[in-house]
Amino acid sequence: MKPLAGRVAVVAGATRGAGRGIARMLGEAGATVYCTGRSSRSQPNTSGHHYAGRPETIEETAELVEAAGGRGIPVRVDHTVEAEVAELFERVVREQRRLDVLVNVLTGPPATYGTPFLEQSVEQGREMFDAWLWPHVATCRHAAPLMVEGRSGLIVE
Repeated sequence: MKPLAGRVAVVAGATRGAGRGIARMLGEAGATVYCTGRSSRSQPNTSGHHYAGRPETIEETAELVEAAGGRGIPVRVDHTVEAEVAELFERVVREQRRLDVLVNVLTGPPATYGTPFLEQSVEQGREMFDAWLWPHVATCRHAAPLMVEGRSGLIVE
């Protein structure tokens, strides 16, 4: 039996890189993995982020999870939009009735990308916070109550 059989995970930022690799590894361990990100086959990422326009999609990540032995569920989410984050976790509850693991591997598209920190204005700093840090906070705020209710859970940042 696989160690995460029957467990449910959300990998926020699963389109490529570390997020994709972690999602696949959770699949190998038998988990159901919600693979989230901005790039899907039906709606490519057109943000200003340096990854925008790249060919990787959440559907491809979900297929890798399936090939590894887990269940992969692609969900397009812009994690900078609170309503989309809330909808993701409402869906997880509706479909699975539990959440065991949240992995945040999120990056954002601020216009400040490449501007040295000490040269950023207050407005640029706020934009960076909104795009790079707030999505992590938002996903944790929605995931943690589910884990508390289930008396189990793990959040990896």
